[in-house]
Amino acid sequence: MGYDDVIPLLGDFGRYQRRIYLLLCLPAIICAFHKLANVFIQARPDFRCQLPDEFPNASFILEKTVINKSYPFNYKQNKYSSCEMIRNETIVPCDKYIYDTSKYESSTVIEWNLVCNRAYLSATSDSIFMVGVMLGSIGFGELSDRFGRKLIFFICLVIQVIFGLIAAIAPEYWTFTITRAIVGSTTSGVFLVAYVIAMEMVGPPKRPIAGTICQMFFSVGYMLTALFAYYIHNWRHLQIAITVPGLLFFCYWWFIPESARWLITKNRIDDAKKYIQIAAKENKVKISDEQLDTLLLSDLKPVNKDEKRATILDIFRHPNLRQRSLIIFFDWFANSLTYYGLSWNTNNLGGNDYLNFVISGAVEIPAYIFLIFTLNKWGRKIILCGCMVTAGAALLLTVAVPPEHHWLVITLAMISKLAITASYGTIYIFSVEQFPTIIRNAGLGAGSTSARIGSVLAPIINIMSEFWTPLPLIVYGCLTFAGGCLSLLLPETLNKELPETIEEGEKFGRKETRPEETALKSTDDQEENIQNGGIYLKAETNTNQEV
Repeated sequence: MGYDDVIPLLGDFGRYQRRIYLLLCLPAIICAFHKLANVFIQARPDFRCQLPDEFPNASFILEKTVINKSYPFNYKQNKYSSCEMIRNETIVPCDKYIYDTSKYESSTVIEWNLVCNRAYLSATSDSIFMVGVMLGSIGFGELSDRFGRKLIFFICLVIQVIFGLIAAIAPEYWTFTITRAIVGSTTSGVFLVAYVIAMEMVGPPKRPIAGTICQMFFSVGYMLTALFAYYIHNWRHLQIAITVPGLLFFCYWWFIPESARWLITKNRIDDAKKYIQIAAKENKVKISDEQLDTLLLSDLKPVNKDEKRATILDIFRHPNLRQRSLIIFFDWFANSLTYYGLSWNTNNLGGNDYLNFVISGAVEIPAYIFLIFTLNKWGRKIILCGCMVTAGAALLLTVAVPPEHHWLVITLAMISKLAITASYGTIYIFSVEQFPTIIRNAGLGAGSTSARIGSVLAPIINIMSEFWTPLPLIVYGCLTFAGGCLSLLLPETLNKELPETIEEGEKFGRKETRPEETALKSTDDQEENIQNGGIYLKAETNTNQEV
């Protein structure tokens, strides 16, 4: 018995849980703002060299005769050069540029001339931002396990707002890039910690739906980013606009409780009982202190000060747990690499950039709806494998598309985006269920760290299209296809009691070697497990932590 036995008494998804859950989903929107706004903040419009007799505010459009005599023709790209001009019958590199401001009036690329031999700096900024996200996944995941979900959540919110505003007034490229990286680190703390709090307070039957809907809020933020950018043309004002909404969440300190599960891991049973009673009152149910003592004290373990604290490194000391973890980490890597690679490459759709960006975000909604109706019926493994293989196959098929059928390449890429979104949503839930309770949050953070390595490489891989246009899609396709196949080695977690300790995690998913042991499991327990329609997520029982 334990906290999982308390949730049915409260209601698997009662009024109290629904209210807190909704509040915790909203920060996912601002996390999407910060992760995706660089598409517009660092937008690169069409440009050309500024001719010697031109003023800096000259029109981008020139007469054909002027273009012919002023710019060399680049036969490789089949257009006039944007980085060189003809001066005294000699081709020379540009030192100043004229930009087409009809689509983007302002961006960091325009302000700091991040084009031609400085074009790599734009991709570098995106990569460094994701390095920040990666470091945040490592640090804030571990800190939230040690010091509490709520405290780390608010520390991240405060840092996010402060450095988001500093980025908006950055005087030069490196200040902007470093402050944005710090903001990136906080998106991990805000989103992952809020996600864990939300999942820990929801009953097993509702957990897959709750986890999926939380991802949909990120998709809403994805689409709203284009709306902000459409009406706010100055990149500094846009950076302020996506940062200021974070101030609204400061009031959460008075509304969001600490995770009762985390309190139990710290042996703070009285504090956990206080929050449970608040939830019971709002859900209009009565639970006596005697009932809570009976259920929760079974999770209270004696403190052994001489015993080492379990860490994420412990998974690598056990072969079965190590194999599963490495597969999960690779899946995170492949999913994130492909997801962000496709998201940051929306200009391949052609037409209106803002509309294309919205469409790229909109295709995620049916992917998540698909998960809501299938995760508890088909299982996690088959969906993860099927979606990753589908995404990989669709991307690899782009190689066979004739150049004149560019629309078909876009269609296949969007099919892959939909499929990779579904697998990305699944890997969050699947990861939570694969790791032992004692290191679950740190395990989720480590998985997210692997994902960030992929997202760090995504801008660099997208640059490969300069050498061969289909190359990025082929790289994404190979990795996702391989990840889908490897996922067949993972154990299914649907209707399974999840591991709580490192030892249970090592045994989880292994085939029974003694059939007679299986027969000892009562039919009643099996029926109850199936009726619960999902997973048992026990309280994080860390015997090594002090009160």
